[in-house]
Amino acid sequence: MSKRDEKIEAMIAEAKKLNLPISDELISKVAIGLGPVLYNKDTATVACGQPKELETVKNNFLKKKLGLTNDDAELDSAIKEVCEQLGSSNRSKYRVHFYALLAMKFKKESVYA
Repeated sequence: MSKRDEKIEAMIAEAKKLNLPISDELISKVAIGLGPVLYNKDTATVACGQPKELETVKNNFLKKKLGLTNDDAELDSAIKEVCEQLGSSNRSKYRVHFYALLAMKFKKESVYA
């Protein structure tokens, strides 16, 4: 099993543990789309307590990757909602799950087709 496959398996297992409603297929596609980001502890997770990081998620993922043109307040609200969904006590909010949940929220899973 490749290192990427191992990471994907771990992300699928973690999603099941957290009872996240993300399909294994979407987790796999988001993980593949993230590329090397998966292998660095700092970049593999999203720090909900860091405004600069959340701004990056909004600009680089929601606006650029998903092509959303919603107003910033709506996008910020969605990011906050995902932070809460992943749990305030959960210190490892994996970017794979974070992005998959945002893609699902805005019905943009097709970006990973």
